[in-house]
This record gives sequence, C-alpha cells and structure tokens, in this order.
Amino acid sequence: MTINILFAAKAERWDGYEQPLNEALRKALPGQDFTLATDLPPEEVDYIVYAPNSDLQDFIPYTRAKAVLNLWAGVEAITGNETLKIPLTRMVDFGLTHGMVEWCTGHVLRHHLGMDTDILRGDTKWEPRTPPLARERSVAVLGIGALGQAVAEALVGLGFDVTGWSRSEKQIEGVRCLHGDDGLTEALKGAEIAVLLMPDTPATQNVLNAETLAQMPKGAFIINPGRGPLIDDDALLDALDSGQIAHATLDVFRIEPLPEDHPYWAHPHVTVTPHIAAATRNDTASEVIAENIRRSEAGEPLLHVVDRDRGY
Repeated sequence: MTINILFAAKAERWDGYEQPLNEALRKALPGQDFTLATDLPPEEVDYIVYAPNSDLQDFIPYTRAKAVLNLWAGVEAITGNETLKIPLTRMVDFGLTHGMVEWCTGHVLRHHLGMDTDILRGDTKWEPRTPPLARERSVAVLGIGALGQAVAEALVGLGFDVTGWSRSEKQIEGVRCLHGDDGLTEALKGAEIAVLLMPDTPATQNVLNAETLAQMPKGAFIINPGRGPLIDDDALLDALDSGQIAHATLDVFRIEPLPEDHPYWAHPHVTVTPHIAAATRNDTASEVIAENIRRSEAGEPLLHVVDRDRGY
C-alpha cells in the first residue's frame, strides 16, 4: 500500500524540500511505495508535513491521517486548532539545534568579553582591560528543553557558571537546575547574562517584565532567541534607559518583521537580528520527518510529540 504524504506549506518551502525529503524518505522506507505531493485528496492522506502559515487550517477532511509533522520548532500557531485531533510533532533537528548553540554562545561571549567596546570604538583611546574568566560569569538559560539544554551544556563546556530554569523539574549535568516561580526568582538574582529559550505559551508571556527585570543584577545582559512575547517590551526599554539592563540582543519580536518605527531599532543598547538565531535546514529537517514516518509505520512512538495542554 502506498503511503501518501501531503506537503502543506508555502510554495517556496516546497522548492527547497522536494528533493531532500524524497531522498530522506527513500532511505528511511526502503522498498516502500510513497507519494509526496503538495496536492492530494484529503481522504487519502496518511501524513501531513506542515508549516503553521500553510493555507491548510481545517484538518477534519483528513480522515486517514496519522500525524501532523511540523516543520518548525514553534507550534504555538497550531496547538489551539480545534480541528486537529491526531498527534502533532514539533521540529527538533541537528541543524537547528547547532545553529542555536552557535548563535547563543557567540552572543554570550560577545557580552562576557565586552567585545563591543573595541568593535564599536569611536576614539583612539588605548585602554587595556582584563575580562573575567568564564567561570566568574553567571549565565541563566531560561527554558531548558531540547534547545535550552544544548545551549546550557555548550556554555558549561566553555566554563561558565550556568543556571537553567524551567517550569517543571529538570536535571542536566553541570547545570544548576531550578524550576517554578521561586526558581525563576533565584535564577534571575544571579544572572549577569540571561538567555531566553522558552516556548510562547500563556504561562511564559511577559516572563521578563518590570518586576523580574528588577530582580537581575544591575548591568545585566538579555539575549532572546526564543519568542518575542517572552518580554514586556516597554519594561525592557525602561530597564535599558535606567541602566538596570546594560544591553539586549533580540532575535525575535511580537511583530515580524520588526516595524521600522519600533524603538528597538534606534536604541543604543539594543541589538536587533532578523530572526536568524536558528533556522530549520532542509536536509536535516527532512531526516527528522522521514524518521518519524518510519517510526509510525513500524508501530514505534513518534519523536517530539507536542503536549497540546502545555503548548509545546
């Protein structure tokens, strides 16, 4: 029996995925007939490879479908879809994870070493300085799921004093792991640098606000490659203006592209990057999708299944 796989995403994504996904499926399903296409009769579809900005928003006609396999790490745009009754998986892939690790460690080191002093120098002053060692710098990783854990472990490998925080209890070797509201307060109290890697859920929105920003050491740094709504923008701008926060490096925003008149663009203590911290790579993402289809067909548990109640 042929396995029918619907690719439900924007046309430009199909151009990049058609070849690597076909190749990954052939390797994962040797000898198995399959059809991968962007247009299939709903009642004949077995799997849906999906991007939340797809035109497909009503899953009711897909009566034979076994799973929706999301191409993105973020699933907040689909978890509330009441027509989706079958398992939903999120994208956790090697390329995305390593891209995030590299971006985060780069910006942590930038602020830890004070690189902007020399990179943005506007004078001819010769002012030698000795930055602290990594072991003398405390970094908090807020959100220690798959991406957060990888970032925390990389920072530990560089010698940083790393605290991880999540809403539920976690354990990571070499990382002081905290959880719950009291744990967040404890994590922020010592966080000279905070990296935000939480999902966007009702429980995490505005997790950095006037109250929590005030709990951080004066002159701390914020790095947000997670989700825009994690931060109360007005509160962050106030904290930057007062010097409570020395600098914020932001990769994600409530509205994207970031509007041209947004105060972040012109603020001297904000770095804006255009949602580039971690991108899904077509080849490695295709391997994850193909492996999940193989597992499903073999009766094995799917990888990275979304908890719809938690939203991730």
